[in-house]
Amino acid sequence: MLRALVGKIWLFFLLCGLALAPAAAKESKQKPVEHYVFGKLNTPIPGPVSGGLLLMGGGDRNIDAMKWFFGKAGNGHIVIISASYGEEMGKEFFDEIGGIQSAEIFVFHARTQSYDKKILDRLRKADGIFIAGGDQARYVRYWRGTPVAEILDAHVAGGKPLAGTSAGLAMQGEKLYGAMDDGSIKSPEALADPLGPANTIEDNFLHLALLKGIVTDTHFKERERLGRLFAFVAKAQVGRDPALPAMLGLGVDESAALAVEPDGRGRIYATAPDGYAWVVDGAGLSNVTAGRSLDAPRVKVTGVGPGSVIHLPSGRVDNPVFERHYAARAGAIAEVPRWSLAIHGGAGVIERGSLSPDKEAAYRAGLDEALRVGGAVLEKGGPALDAVAAAVRVLEDDPLFNAGRGAVFTAEGKNELDAAIMDGKTQKAGAVAGVTRTRHPIDLARAVMDKSPHVMLARDGADRFSLEQGLEQVDPAWFRTEERWQALLKWRQKQPQAAIDPTHLFGTVGAVALDAEGHLAAATSTGGMTGKRWGRIGDSPIIGAGTYAKDGQCAVSATGSGEYFIRESAARQLCDRVAWRGESLKEAAQATIMAVGAIGGDGGLIAMGPDGDPAFAINDLGMYRGRMSAGGTPQTAIFADEKLAD
Repeated sequence: MLRALVGKIWLFFLLCGLALAPAAAKESKQKPVEHYVFGKLNTPIPGPVSGGLLLMGGGDRNIDAMKWFFGKAGNGHIVIISASYGEEMGKEFFDEIGGIQSAEIFVFHARTQSYDKKILDRLRKADGIFIAGGDQARYVRYWRGTPVAEILDAHVAGGKPLAGTSAGLAMQGEKLYGAMDDGSIKSPEALADPLGPANTIEDNFLHLALLKGIVTDTHFKERERLGRLFAFVAKAQVGRDPALPAMLGLGVDESAALAVEPDGRGRIYATAPDGYAWVVDGAGLSNVTAGRSLDAPRVKVTGVGPGSVIHLPSGRVDNPVFERHYAARAGAIAEVPRWSLAIHGGAGVIERGSLSPDKEAAYRAGLDEALRVGGAVLEKGGPALDAVAAAVRVLEDDPLFNAGRGAVFTAEGKNELDAAIMDGKTQKAGAVAGVTRTRHPIDLARAVMDKSPHVMLARDGADRFSLEQGLEQVDPAWFRTEERWQALLKWRQKQPQAAIDPTHLFGTVGAVALDAEGHLAAATSTGGMTGKRWGRIGDSPIIGAGTYAKDGQCAVSATGSGEYFIRESAARQLCDRVAWRGESLKEAAQATIMAVGAIGGDGGLIAMGPDGDPAFAINDLGMYRGRMSAGGTPQTAIFADEKLAD
């Protein structure tokens, strides 16, 4: 028995020894730290040490940027730390660039080496530390939570300069892409599932005040790495305190280096004319869902060039080389316009051949002018709210359109005007109904929003409020046109006393816009329907029926048989389809106009989303409409089968 038991114990330890042998052998074969020195380590430094960060994109060495870094280190003693490269970098720094007292290199091959007292002592004494490129996953594994990371933090906090290239830059942000799966994620994969396991976002590594709230990326190329930087930022700020500002992404081109002064002012050194840094505003990257592709309709990206100044950690850029906006959807990104505007001049029975060439040209000219006036507001950086009002004012003054001058007549032979406006940023709104003397009803709706506690005023009260606000008044005859008067007389001859014009050939006007700040707005103005009676009010001034706007979702202006748009809450319905059903703007617009049609209504609507791509939906024979965006020219259409150029 005893002999058998001893045998079993001996066999157990033998097997354990065999199991542990490979690990022990591997540990024994671990490469020691590589150490190289160029120059003399104990010479005095020529100048003062003043601190700063040098963030290098990872291409060919940027000599001017390196000289800036050496100068910040007092042209003294530079310690290079790496996990991949050997002595060649020291030769380059000391022999080729020159101007420093020494370049000392430590190449790590294991985490245990981050506790080596000799290395730590040399790092503490360094006038400047340079983090080489290579595999950033090794840096996370070797240095996070070790004295090396503590010394790097203390080095910067103590007013000494730190530089890094490629992986040496990528690891410096508050959070970082760690490439912990030993791969390098590409934009399509990252965009397809930003919260997926391949997007390995790490934290609690370095704690540099100037890079707080920032995720960095290197070897930057537009579209090649911009998409993955979007995904980095999106995942990095999941669970972030909503009271804090959105995180930023900072990408640096291969030909660029960003030199950051201790006060946070950063400038670009570039070896190519298009060497930039790219600042991604994470405010547009907060809507992410596990297992789904990134859906971000508007992400602001600012370019930092040689003539720019970036302020870190805020990310504000003086004299940027560009300000662009991108949308991410279905695993891809695309640039979207800085601002965008869409208008309509009414929908109805507008068939090809129903307009003379001169009349058609006049309608297109009116739409064109409204687009140019509203677009000018947006081009100057004005808010969407001002732009939609400006565009609608043009249409209110054009007798071709049923709004303001050119409004249709009631059964009693009067012009009664309705209008509404809504600010997507604040969701404040103003509306008026049945007004008779204000030249621009849209301005009166704006005054209700801005200068009263109410949303809608009607008839005599609205007229009195307009006088009190000092808005331009006109004699009611101002609104009269012979064409509209003849339409009323024709209606009186052909229609039953209580009926209204079924064709609504001269429909409502409206505008929707997205401004450079990403805010949406909508405005609508109308004379109603020929032959309306008893103080009839349609959908145009009813918020949620004919007019609606909410940032991040959409802005809508409708035209047509208003009773049906009211019953369907058409404008709000469209936005809810986008927000709650995940429909695209075009899908939501088409579904909404079909819902109106299903209960007997006809007409059309326009909608604008945060990506600046408008949607036009018609269930009638035509709609006067147009669009314009930053850098483009006005595009107009009338007939249902016409396509507006993108």
